[in-house]
Amino acid sequence: MTYITPMFSRRTVGRLLGAAFTSCRCFHTELVGQESSALPIVHHSSYACELPANHRFPMAKFPRLLHFLIKDQVITEKQVWVPEIASEALLSCVHTEEYLNNLMNGTINEREQRRTGFPWSEGIVTRCRYETGGTVLAAEVALQRGLACSTAGGTHHAFPSYGSGFCLLNDLAVAAKYLMGISSPKRKVLIVDLDVHQGDGTAFIFKEEPCVFTFSVHCGKNFPLRKQQSDLDISVDDGLEDKEYLSTVEAHLPWLLETFGPDLVLYDAGVDPHWEDELGRLRLTDQGLYQRDLYVMKTVVSRGVPVAAVIGGGYSRDIDKLALRHSILHRAATQVWREGGM
Repeated sequence: MTYITPMFSRRTVGRLLGAAFTSCRCFHTELVGQESSALPIVHHSSYACELPANHRFPMAKFPRLLHFLIKDQVITEKQVWVPEIASEALLSCVHTEEYLNNLMNGTINEREQRRTGFPWSEGIVTRCRYETGGTVLAAEVALQRGLACSTAGGTHHAFPSYGSGFCLLNDLAVAAKYLMGISSPKRKVLIVDLDVHQGDGTAFIFKEEPCVFTFSVHCGKNFPLRKQQSDLDISVDDGLEDKEYLSTVEAHLPWLLETFGPDLVLYDAGVDPHWEDELGRLRLTDQGLYQRDLYVMKTVVSRGVPVAAVIGGGYSRDIDKLALRHSILHRAATQVWREGGM
């Protein structure tokens, strides 16, 4: 198996390319922990913030996910990479100045807040900025090490000038734009979006960008009502089960890797296709999600292409059960890492 060889110290990731930056100059990241040769896991305590009581979004899943990964000895604390907050300059690679000003200053009106699903607060803005920083860091580390996972990310409903569907900032788009902007020629990025909902914001952002290919497998009758045009959309019916779902992914991913030839894959591994998900409508099992994640990451890294994976959507009032479901991604990634000798 081919993989990316580290080219410089992990403590300087994101800084050594400073002279070559063509955009998003303010962003850098730093490892705040011990060295490890194991699978890199990106996490920040600010991935979670306070929400009103009984809010629909399962915010507590982020710290619980890390808790279970360590408790179950899937990872150790030495594997955890800590991102810095995404600067406004970095975010402006994707989002408009007016939207960022309103978001940072709390001048988002009530209608816009309803569209996002979140009441505005400094805390929600901070968490989304750290989450975006985490996805960028995971992508940077993946380019060095071959594979990296965040414990958040996948906010694919955010558009340049507004948020939507629990997404205020589009972390996948920011990561792709940033990494294209610091390479010459531009890196080619394949976004594999297997969240149950179409990545409409991401599709819109890159509709005229030939260096980014957006691939979405989603439930056609689910949110968003108005779909955007990805480079490849696979709309599946309600009730789809493990075997048929995996066959759908297998029918397209190898061909995309061969024909598009990406330099990096951003993988949105939403667990909302699960049969118990409150917003899902599909019928995947835990084993089905594991086989999906294992297949995607094995298929990509075996071709020498680095993968940065984020957790995407997942909705349940049972936070521990949901956090364990999200940990399927990191368990599968650990298997890929070990089997590949990475």
